[in-house]
Amino acid sequence: MAFAVNDAHEALSKYQGMLPGLTGANVTDFEGSRTRVAQFWIGDVEYQLCQSLDQGGRFDAWIKTRHAEGLHHICYAVASIDAALETSLSNGASLRKCQACKISGSHPHPEGFVAFVDADPGGVEVEYMQLYTARERMEHANVSDV
Repeated sequence: MAFAVNDAHEALSKYQGMLPGLTGANVTDFEGSRTRVAQFWIGDVEYQLCQSLDQGGRFDAWIKTRHAEGLHHICYAVASIDAALETSLSNGASLRKCQACKISGSHPHPEGFVAFVDADPGGVEVEYMQLYTARERMEHANVSDV
């Protein structure tokens, strides 16, 4: 789950205060997408606290439009990204452009193939991710900083 926040360090500190056992958190700046991400896991759920490094950036604009920080998108791991997209599109969803890569539809990211759709009735962006096989991980090893 990815949350749009004004300050990733401050938001992470609040989570650590609420969940004192939270360990393994890290904060990374991604220059390619001009985003700072505080990332941690609770059980099997990955949390990302996403801050735009520039005014008007992806998360900054989202916060300003809604006048609040909050849940920005949910990523669903899928066995087949093509099948997930086919099902979503046949049921009325539309493709969204990946803000980091400016690509619509399935494309490589550091962890696997991703695609974004407008499908959630609550306005939450939906991301699908098909994790790489060992061979695909080698083929796409140069994908980074998005």
